[in-house]
Amino acid sequence: MIKILIADDQELIRESLKIVLDLNADMEVIGLAADGRKVLDLLKQNRPDIILMDIRMPELDGVLCTKAVKEKFPDVKIIILTTFDDDEYVYYALKYGASGYLLKGCSMQELTDSIHTVMNGGSILNQGVITKVVKLFNKLAQVNLAMQVDGRDVEELNRTERNIANLVGCGLSNKEIAEKLFLSEGTVRNALSSALSKLHLRDRTQLAIWAVQTGLPLRLS
Repeated sequence: MIKILIADDQELIRESLKIVLDLNADMEVIGLAADGRKVLDLLKQNRPDIILMDIRMPELDGVLCTKAVKEKFPDVKIIILTTFDDDEYVYYALKYGASGYLLKGCSMQELTDSIHTVMNGGSILNQGVITKVVKLFNKLAQVNLAMQVDGRDVEELNRTERNIANLVGCGLSNKEIAEKLFLSEGTVRNALSSALSKLHLRDRTQLAIWAVQTGLPLRLS
């Protein structure tokens, strides 16, 4: 059973999401929060597997709440629910450990599929958000706020690890990467884990950020 916490300052959204998600046989909404501080209070009582986190909330917004949650409870996964005009927050929430973004207004099927993806170790970025994220990375890179990776660590990556990092940055799943590089999914998973370790990055999302901001080239020969 996937235990879910919903954080949104709009009661209608919280209650609607709870009703729909509770219809799934493998999901249970265990808590509702109107702001980030309430999220942290609820985590002391009952630990969810995943949090659906609004960005703009009173008291403590979704970005800072994501940072606080991942520092204290790194195994709790977070999906940010956002609108198109929240792109200024995108970089920081991903950097702090969110597993991805979904736009408010996505279908319930897309939401439930995304929850399963994240619970299986994947990450999700709506295509519309990806475009904005890439633009923001470029802007942030100019003022030295981008993801920092030691150049010596980058040199430790082998060709397969570099290619996988590139394709993660393009938003491809492990299955899609395996097909493109003619590898098994197991090989992709192992190489991905190795790349994260060498670069001292937390997860797939941080790797995607780094790959995009550095323009890592694909090497097929």
